[in-house]
Amino acid sequence: MNIKDSELIKLYGEDALDRQKTRYKNAEESFVKEFGVQDGVRVFSAPGRTEVSGNHTDHNNGKVLAAAVDLDIIAFAVPTDDGIITVKSEGYPIFTVDTKELGAKSEEKDSTPALVRGVAAGFAKNNLKIGGFKAYMTSDVMKGSGVSSSAAFEVLVASILSGLYNDNTVSAVKAAQISQFAENEYFGKPSGLLDQMAASVGGFVYIDFKKTQYPIIVPIEFNITDYGYNLCIVDTKGSHADLTPEYAAIPAEMKAVAAALGKAVLREADEDEFFARMGELRKTCGDRAVLRAAHFFDENKRVEAAAEALKTGDMDSFLAAIRASGNSSYKFLQNVYANKAPNEQGVAMGLYTAERVLGNKGASRVHGGGFAGTIQAFVPNELLSEFIYAQDAVFGEGSCHKLFIRPVGGTEMGLE
Repeated sequence: MNIKDSELIKLYGEDALDRQKTRYKNAEESFVKEFGVQDGVRVFSAPGRTEVSGNHTDHNNGKVLAAAVDLDIIAFAVPTDDGIITVKSEGYPIFTVDTKELGAKSEEKDSTPALVRGVAAGFAKNNLKIGGFKAYMTSDVMKGSGVSSSAAFEVLVASILSGLYNDNTVSAVKAAQISQFAENEYFGKPSGLLDQMAASVGGFVYIDFKKTQYPIIVPIEFNITDYGYNLCIVDTKGSHADLTPEYAAIPAEMKAVAAALGKAVLREADEDEFFARMGELRKTCGDRAVLRAAHFFDENKRVEAAAEALKTGDMDSFLAAIRASGNSSYKFLQNVYANKAPNEQGVAMGLYTAERVLGNKGASRVHGGGFAGTIQAFVPNELLSEFIYAQDAVFGEGSCHKLFIRPVGGTEMGLE
């Protein structure tokens, strides 16, 4: 089975062609070793994502700027007629999910089977066809990296079900919404829709979640390498274990402020009223909740500024918006480290190291949910080697990753 070279180049860039061909060949061999030679095997891929701007705005119906990246999960899959989904992921035990049992199971909470069951349930809930399949998966989306391995996995399962049973007709938006449903209701993590939407749509994408069922999605064609910059993420090796309460507190506190303003989410609230009533709100909601709400209102403006800068090719304005986003996340959103673990500040260390190298060039910010994990940086060509060396010296060799923005999200690969 041969994947088209053009497909691999589109997803990973020409420089990665040989490595990806070897990777797919190894995955195919692992599929055969696990399940034997099968007819009708198909190949799917779903990317991780990078949040460019819009830190913790999606869960309050805000605006985000994101992009799909070349770190992805791939699957060799074949349909079965028994309704059983069997998944073997490289490095993990094999597991099964019966599509005849689609109710959420408390014992599966926080587990990968819960995501599979949740995606299948989401398909059924939306009157889409489901069925069994056997799949071998392998991932280079680092778990806990802020590139969102869970969203990539959910979108991959959705892509498989769309391809095998729905003629690849499930839209990127619907696949993202089903994936979020699985993570919220079955896995038990109260995530917004950013991760899943970016992984499902692909490329640079501006998303306005004012109406979550009908988000405004605007793809933006922009190649940062044309401007002499590189997108990097740095894995600061922090653990996301036991951090769910930290993440959950952010939307909860923002929504508490919204409720005090008589609304369900901050996007529905009047910004002028919020700022006029800050003194009152801090007494009823607490200072941190008010600061996080202030971040929300200002971050939406930064997303607009960053998106407009990309559309017009204004790299200086884009970088300024990213720096401002990172500054607000650190000081007002307060998701760079967890208060319960003040001695563990890897993200802050990464940001300091980035600023020491970049100075007034480039930009860096906390990446994704925060508290632990990764930072994101836009690094000029002339500082790339120094930047990678400095970050690897702090966090270990291979901690800094240069990423490629891929133009498509969850997809079925074309075969020769």
